[in-house]
Amino acid sequence: MITRMSSLFLRTLREDPADAEVPSHRLLVRAGYVRRVAPGGYSWLPLGMRVLRKVENIVREEMDAMGAQEIQFPALLPRAPYEATNRWTEYGPSVFRLKDRKGDDYMLGPTHEELFTLTVKGEYSSYKDYPVILYQIQTKYRDEARPRAGILRGREFVMKDSYSFDLDDEGLARSYQLHRDAYIKTFDRLGMEYVIVKATSGAMGGSASEEFLAVAASGEDTYVRSTGSDYAANVEAVTTPAPAEQSIEDKPDAQVHHTPSTPTIETLVDFLNNAELGRKFTAADTLKNVLLKIRQPGEKEWTLLGVGVPGDREVDMKRLEASLEPAEVALLEEKDFAANPFLVKGYIGPGALAANGVRYLVDPRIVRGSAWVTGADKADHHVVDLVCGRDFTPDGTIEAAEVREGDPAPDGTGTLVAARGIEIGHIFQLGRKYADAFSLDALGPDSKPIRITMGSYGIGVSRAVAVIAEQYNDEKGLVWPRNVSPFDLHIVMTGKDDSIREYAEKLAGELDAAGVAVLLDDRKASPGVKFADAELIGVPTIVVVGRGLANGLVEVKDRASGERTEIAVGEIVEHLKALVNS
Repeated sequence: MITRMSSLFLRTLREDPADAEVPSHRLLVRAGYVRRVAPGGYSWLPLGMRVLRKVENIVREEMDAMGAQEIQFPALLPRAPYEATNRWTEYGPSVFRLKDRKGDDYMLGPTHEELFTLTVKGEYSSYKDYPVILYQIQTKYRDEARPRAGILRGREFVMKDSYSFDLDDEGLARSYQLHRDAYIKTFDRLGMEYVIVKATSGAMGGSASEEFLAVAASGEDTYVRSTGSDYAANVEAVTTPAPAEQSIEDKPDAQVHHTPSTPTIETLVDFLNNAELGRKFTAADTLKNVLLKIRQPGEKEWTLLGVGVPGDREVDMKRLEASLEPAEVALLEEKDFAANPFLVKGYIGPGALAANGVRYLVDPRIVRGSAWVTGADKADHHVVDLVCGRDFTPDGTIEAAEVREGDPAPDGTGTLVAARGIEIGHIFQLGRKYADAFSLDALGPDSKPIRITMGSYGIGVSRAVAVIAEQYNDEKGLVWPRNVSPFDLHIVMTGKDDSIREYAEKLAGELDAAGVAVLLDDRKASPGVKFADAELIGVPTIVVVGRGLANGLVEVKDRASGERTEIAVGEIVEHLKALVNS
């Protein structure tokens, strides 16, 4: 059926929405694909639905091709399964909770590991039933504190989540690889530029974990790759190569120095280099101690935590939070310092932390035998040559310091370079976390129970629409890849002659009969308005029926390159069919 713009539910906008931060948000709203309803909530209009369904279908086709089976769970989830895994509490304020009229607790589903596990447990009992892979494409809900960037980071979004159930770890590895291969095919078909990077498992648990990141300057995720290999990782998953341990026997004794007005690393280094101590100091010689408070899910009380990093590094809160998940993390406030007078702000050292039972974790670079300048736990005083393993002993290490370009790659092959990306897919080897919680077993051939092992695999379906829009646009509007474009062709008729309208209708009819999806601009609007809308909407091929018709010619414009070609009327249908099917 031909779609006519005169009857299409569409209103394009000439001005950017006031809250637009990224190209996809700006253009999807202006071109009439989506409309904002509330912070983080968007309606999908007819053009947007066509693109969303095409993305869904590509995802579904690749999942079906790998042997996965589609099911559907409710979005409204009871409390009990999530209590069994402690995630009712672990989720904290990031989910929508509600009560029914009887007072029973529910949440709007952010993810469905528990329900998948219980469903398999309820249906399967024998080793002969396995392996199995199930998936759904469904709307998910998360109470984002700061929803932004349109449908890129909303409170309501469409996601494909699938789960594999295997008898052993070798089976899990096969299921994981099946998903990895299917994701590559999916994102290739969607026309995305993406990278696969090592990732953290976070609150999901499990071992192996990789993210698929779409390359985009507007991305919230920073990833790094090695100049000497194919190593790539989300910065949260980067492991810091630790230097070799040193002897503690040849280090000078630690000495406390009066260092007035030096609460920052910069002021401390300047002071030391003017103090005639016989050597020069840099920020990398100092030990910066950051005090935090953490709270485990379900706990009311906060616990102090000290984190030590080299003074030339800042603490990366995303890396820090990933290292401490699922604990809630916050920096200390003035009232916290007041309640703990042993914390001398600007001059905190490991000594006072150890003396007061505060857990102290350090960057992997702070190894046994390394000497540091750090706080002496006394206002206007620092200690020089405080040696790890001799003068202080950390409680462990933590990945919390920023990752910088030029850092050595963890695999030892080169140095790291950084880029920005948007997460579009994530695959995990969950293992037995959820199977243990619900005693998901299969009776083996020896009549003994086998604990099932699981994998979890997600694709942001609605996010993928925004990501494609981020990667495919220009100063005039969207430029959709053909696989996801709302239409194959956009026919624009210009001129007032009846012959132009009649031929445009005839051409659209012939193409529609041949299975080509046609958007026909039959409005009584100026050519300038029609062309502006065509370029904003972004269908990959624009067909212009206008003045050239008098000479038996129709103009075909490639939206991406801007290249224009005149095709004879007698050849235009076959030309366009071949173009669409190429």
